[in-house]
Amino acid sequence: TTGLHTDDIKRLLKVLQRLVDEGNTVLIIEHNLDVIKNADWLIDLGPEGGDGGGQVVATGTPEEVAQVKESYTGQYLKPVLERDTKLTEEAQK
Repeated sequence: TTGLHTDDIKRLLKVLQRLVDEGNTVLIIEHNLDVIKNADWLIDLGPEGGDGGGQVVATGTPEEVAQVKESYTGQYLKPVLERDTKLTEEAQK
């Protein structure tokens, strides 16, 4: 999603979700947290990049990976998920 406008990312997510809804498997390699948080399942590789990476640091739902302290992805994902949960709760009031 590098270089895509936020509206284009939303459009892309809708297309990907439609593919999944139709029974397709979709594999994405991504760094954008707005895309990552919408995944059904994550495989987080690390702990660093390049020679310092390549190991599975965490697997699971975005919520599960957000709880793994060794996962940099989880550390950055956790506040995004908390923000979204708070916004959803406020909208339901």
